[in-house]
Amino acid sequence: MSDAPPDLRWLPAFLEAQAAEAGAARNTIESYARDLKDFCAFALAKSLSLATLQRGDIETYLIRCEADGLAKSTRARRLSAIRQMFRFAYEEGWRSDDPAIRIAGPGRAQRLPKTLSLEEVEALLEAARDQGRSLRDQIRNRALMELLYATGMRVSELVGLPVAAARGDPRMLLISGKGGKERMVPLSPPAREALADWLRARDTAEEEARVKRRITPSRFLFPSNGKEGHLTRQGFHRLLKDIAVNAGISPAKVTPHVLRHAFATHLLQGGADLRAIQMLLGHADLSTTEIYTHVLDERLKDLVLEHHPLAKHDRGA
Repeated sequence: MSDAPPDLRWLPAFLEAQAAEAGAARNTIESYARDLKDFCAFALAKSLSLATLQRGDIETYLIRCEADGLAKSTRARRLSAIRQMFRFAYEEGWRSDDPAIRIAGPGRAQRLPKTLSLEEVEALLEAARDQGRSLRDQIRNRALMELLYATGMRVSELVGLPVAAARGDPRMLLISGKGGKERMVPLSPPAREALADWLRARDTAEEEARVKRRITPSRFLFPSNGKEGHLTRQGFHRLLKDIAVNAGISPAKVTPHVLRHAFATHLLQGGADLRAIQMLLGHADLSTTEIYTHVLDERLKDLVLEHHPLAKHDRGA
């Protein structure tokens, strides 16, 4: 076994490897960093070395997390990050054992995803048409909403779409998801129409700006002047809240992820296959998609109540 680096180097080395070799998404790297910084601070306070601490030390940390009132999902996520780091340390030869490998997680509280009715989504799409200070903003906002609901994209995937992916009136969009994994998603006719309208408005505005200021054309479908070069997730989140208010829906009920859930829920209600939903959402594991089976349960119950001959009669007490 090679000598382990100083404790202060473990976390940066692990995060660099995840980004470079495992292809982890930026959000995943940031999540690892937050969780592992807390664990490393715990180890430092207890005068524990990452190279020699034992399973019981990790379990003590998890007990402390529970005592601090952290949710099961948060504790499960932190344990997952710890496991990943010690697996990396073992593979690098920094340790001759993996102290986290046999620790049982706290499990996750079973929660059904929040979603929206079809009528609520239609109200949001309609409200987006008039949302914005200018006609160009309104065209952009309609395109954002139509694309998000038609494809079930994550908001980070939506705002970071390259304009090249939208050229040529595509019937399918190529999306780069978590870890750089690509998938194809079909576009509905309303989404294609909204996208075409936005491309015309976008290109006209960009050409006008180029003539006046000689700017470099943006490679993003939804460009902005910020450092990221495109509309941010936070910017879209605020926009969505405003659209919800105009649609007469509580803004607390509407988030980009809720619209993603609505996309999956409505497809299942329409009879789509669960594995097809998995592919469209970009889930690596079918078990992640199976949370939507509550929709199938409701549909089966409705089918029985509607079609079973004994369900058609009032059988009394």
